[in-house]
Amino acid sequence: MATKTAAVIGAGSWGTALAARVLSHNFSSVTLWSRGEDLAQAINQQRENRKYLPGVQIPTHVIATSSLAEAIREKELLVFAIPSAHLREVLRKVAPLLDEPVDIVNTAKGFEPTTLQRLSEVIKEEIGPNARTVAVLSGPNHAEEVGQDMPSASVISSSDLDAAMRLQDAFFTPNFRVYTNHDMVGVELGGALKNIIALAAGVADGMGFGDNTKAMLITRGLGEMVRLGVRMGADPRTFAGLSGIGDLIATCTSRHSRNWNAGFKIGQGQTLQEVAGGTHMVIEGAFATEATYKISKKMGVEMPLTEALYRVLFAGRDPRATLVEMMNRVRKHEYEDLDFITRRD
Repeated sequence: MATKTAAVIGAGSWGTALAARVLSHNFSSVTLWSRGEDLAQAINQQRENRKYLPGVQIPTHVIATSSLAEAIREKELLVFAIPSAHLREVLRKVAPLLDEPVDIVNTAKGFEPTTLQRLSEVIKEEIGPNARTVAVLSGPNHAEEVGQDMPSASVISSSDLDAAMRLQDAFFTPNFRVYTNHDMVGVELGGALKNIIALAAGVADGMGFGDNTKAMLITRGLGEMVRLGVRMGADPRTFAGLSGIGDLIATCTSRHSRNWNAGFKIGQGQTLQEVAGGTHMVIEGAFATEATYKISKKMGVEMPLTEALYRVLFAGRDPRATLVEMMNRVRKHEYEDLDFITRRD
């Protein structure tokens, strides 16, 4: 590869795992940007991010810094691992520091809460022509497992196939397999909407329900993902892949999932505010639920599971009563609200 230096903007668990165990294989120098100077110093001294990803060794050619200017200097690849609500703020600081076009890969999963935009749209707005390529990396990957070099797979998506293949090489390692996909809308929506279903699955588990309930939520949730995705221009096949059903399986069934964990606590009686106040991790599923509820209403797309979770999270509705209401909705054919995928005029 011509590119030998890269930066990861965001030193949370996923940003750290990508820098330490993925990009470090393919780049001679990787910079990891942390918002806090104390964390950057601790990473450099301890060769470990004990706050967000304890137990994962960070190679010596991965250097942490709290200076954005230092992080992006002479880099050809910038990887953003910033929560959706804060991405634009960081981009606005990065934009004037760029001297020439760079490849930009976003790894956060969600929508911008205020504008309801996909995150790639936010990047293009803020970086403009200095974004040589804007791509998305998404898939069923827990940072804890990637950090331990467990076999994992992901999707790199860009509207530019040549760029996607170039970036595929940047992330491909013996333990991290990367596929290309040109459907950025579908890949982004899969990553955002699966967090909603993971929250719902956690709520059901917290209330003491079993595998039947979870399977129902995953399957019907997938239907909602496809329904909204197709309306927004996505290829329905994308949702059968790693960024769709693959990510759904990982986040709805694993205790590594922060969204599942948040839902579990809500199912046991805590409020969203109580759960959010008890963790330093961002619960992206809550932002995604609110944004998706608004998008679905605006576009006239029926998403009963998303709407039910929205009422639980933001209107104080009782989860158990809400589930009863969902179970007693009007009877339907299984494919009734998905028939537009195969319908012919």
